This record gives sequence, structure tokens and C-alpha cells, in this order.
Amino acid sequence: MKYTQLGRTGLKVSRLVLGTMNFGPQTNEADSHAIMDSALEAGVNFFDTANVYGWGENKGRTEEILGTWFAEGGDRRDKVVLATKVYGNMAADGDAWPNHDKLSALNIRRAVEASLKRLQTDHIDLYQFHHIDRSTPVEEIWQAIDVLIQQGKILYAGSSNFPGWKIAQTSETAKRLGSYGLVSEQCIYNLMQRGAEMEVIPASQEYGLGVIPWSPLHGGLLGGAIRKEREGGGARSTSGRSGEALADPKVRAQIQAYEDLLDKHGLEPGEVGLAWLLTRPGVTGPISGPRTQEQLDSALRAIELELPDEVLASLEEIFPGPGPSPENFAW
Repeated sequence: MKYTQLGRTGLKVSRLVLGTMNFGPQTNEADSHAIMDSALEAGVNFFDTANVYGWGENKGRTEEILGTWFAEGGDRRDKVVLATKVYGNMAADGDAWPNHDKLSALNIRRAVEASLKRLQTDHIDLYQFHHIDRSTPVEEIWQAIDVLIQQGKILYAGSSNFPGWKIAQTSETAKRLGSYGLVSEQCIYNLMQRGAEMEVIPASQEYGLGVIPWSPLHGGLLGGAIRKEREGGGARSTSGRSGEALADPKVRAQIQAYEDLLDKHGLEPGEVGLAWLLTRPGVTGPISGPRTQEQLDSALRAIELELPDEVLASLEEIFPGPGPSPENFAW
């Protein structure tokens, strides 16, 4: 396994992040534990989750699955850099009260305590804001975070789905208050969705944040969607966001060109999608959210994959980036 520093911190994390969103909704507890065992054995030490994972009436279930895995011992918790998130409403459907969501000091305190209980741990290594909160002053957020750091309940704070201006505002406020500030940004970023290159990634680099891309295969589109469709690869390959996108002739032509290119070079689409992200400036490591052991194995192979210059150039032609800002919208 390859490792890198998380942003400007001294924290060493694997260049593959194990995403756990499917644990519970798609993957049962026993299989989830087996996947985590395999990931840890392979050297993956960066695990990402969120308090709302499990979704609907099962919100919190994913954190519980991680908690029962940690409870099995074997230094599991000590070896893992554990990241979770706060923002979403955790109240039962129809039972929500004010202050049960977002980033008020009250909800941050409540959410941390609930996550610690579900995760069966005494601290969270990286506590991430799942979304911007337009109604809570940034000063209040940092006050709550600093208290939790002083109490030893969290070590670092990160953002997720923040625009560039919010990364700057949040970081500058932290600097003014004497807080350590954000150390990471988790954003959607892949070959098909490169908008983060305009301002989110430059802002993250400027303020020393590690970039953690989610949806690295864009909902499966970059994982060989057309080939799976042709071979009868199951309903998931042609349903939902992936299926809707392939109904667009322009998108389908783009994905076909991608798969044809990789067939020519004997490369697997899912592995290339992850490997490409590892070549991008500012990226700490993409989040792979496997439902099965086979998907984890594929993601692990991507870490060792060195893409030829010819392939990188062709990928740039098929999926051109937006270019730097402000040049991409100004003279």
C-alpha cells in the first residue's frame, strides 16, 4: 500500500480510502466485516463513513457496523484513521425537532456523542462537515470543534461538498480564531465530473487541505457500464444514475470511447478511473465504496497501476477538464 500525508498534517493515510456507504443498505454486517478485514490486511488505514449512512429508518446503521467490527479487537481501531460526518438530520422520520441537524454547536455536540456510541470508540480522527450550513456562523462551528478537540473526542476537522469560497471563508475564520482549521475536503471528482478543478481543488491546495474524491467512478459509469450492459452485468449497471446517463447519446459515445481505449490497452475501466485520480494534483486518495470483496480487490489493484502517458493523453481528449479559473470563463 502507498501512503501520503493528509493535507498539511502529519497524519499518514493510505492512498485508497475505504468508503462504507454500502455497509448495511447493500452489504450485510458479516460481509462488511470481511471487507474491512481484507482492506486492513492490504494496508488500507483510512476508513470513511457518515452518521446518516444506512439511510431512512436505518440511519446510523453503517456506523454501528464499524463499531461492532472495532469491538472484535486485534488493534483494529488503533490501526484505522476513522472519518465520519455531521450535518444530516438523525431524528426518526416524522420525529424531527429543531436543532436535530446542520452545524449548530448544539447539534455538533449531540452528533459527536451519538457517533462515538455507535462506533464504539472514544474519539474520531477526522470529523467532516457533510454540507455547508448557511445559517450557522463559522465562528460558532469552530468554537464547537475546538472544544471537542480539547476534550480529545476528535482530532481533525474536514469539509465535504464545500465550494471554493466556503473553504476560504472557513479557513480564514479558523486562522483568525487561532484554530487549526480544515485539513481535508471530500468532493465529487472523477473523469466525467471535473468541476472541482476550477476552484475547489485550488482552494484546498492553497489552504493545505487534502482532497478526497467521492464517486470516483461516477455512479458506475466509469466502471465498464456499457460492457456490463452488453454482457448482462445485472440491473445495477443499467439502472439509476448510470442508466439514465447512458440514455444520453453524447454521454454514451463518451463512455464507449473510454471503454474502447482501455480495451485497446488491456486495462480495466474501474481500475483506470481510480488510478487517474491518483495522478491528479492535490488528491490524497479516492474513496472506493465496495459492496463485494471483488470490488475491493479491483480498487486495490488500481493503487499499483501506472497509466502510460499515451493513455493519460487520450483520457484528457475524451474527458477534457474545465481549465483553470478564471481563464475558463474570462479572457
